[in-house]
Amino acid sequence: MFILGSGSPRRKELLAQIGVVPDDIRPPDIDETPHKGELPRPYCARMAREKVCAVDAQPTDIVLCADTTVALGRRILGKPEDASEAEAFLKSLSGRRHRVITAVAVRVADRVWEKDVLSIVRMKSLSQADIQSYIDSEDWRGKAGGYGIQGPAAALIPWISGSYTGIVGLPLAETAGLLQAAGYRGAS
Repeated sequence: MFILGSGSPRRKELLAQIGVVPDDIRPPDIDETPHKGELPRPYCARMAREKVCAVDAQPTDIVLCADTTVALGRRILGKPEDASEAEAFLKSLSGRRHRVITAVAVRVADRVWEKDVLSIVRMKSLSQADIQSYIDSEDWRGKAGGYGIQGPAAALIPWISGSYTGIVGLPLAETAGLLQAAGYRGAS
């Protein structure tokens, strides 16, 4: 059985692009608070690993979990609590480059395969009207850094370097490789 340990509709849609359909979806419930002084990349890898280990599964099941973290320097920009925090995130990202890290973990029994992918994103300089329009779209809800590149925010991002699907939330080439390493038959 293949279990997707994520409630993200984007991850499910991305997996479908490579012909992978989960038999079950079991989002884990873990504490996602960064440790004091924890840097974005190690934090993201720890989240994916803790998520995949928290999913209840049989020893023969293949479990996949991921975590996407937006980093501005050493600062982790998580999912905004409300519109004012989303606005603050957008103001801090405006006209700057930032990193998007997505870590993927695949588990079978006690064995875990892991990979993290780093991409660089540049957001254009945003006017207050740009920010307000995006906030009003509600697209920021539930998204690391307060935006989703696959929606209306695409108009705010003139340049990326790295994995587009990693920025959306699941780097497909790397995920397919991890699934194959874990013995999943069916990933492109």
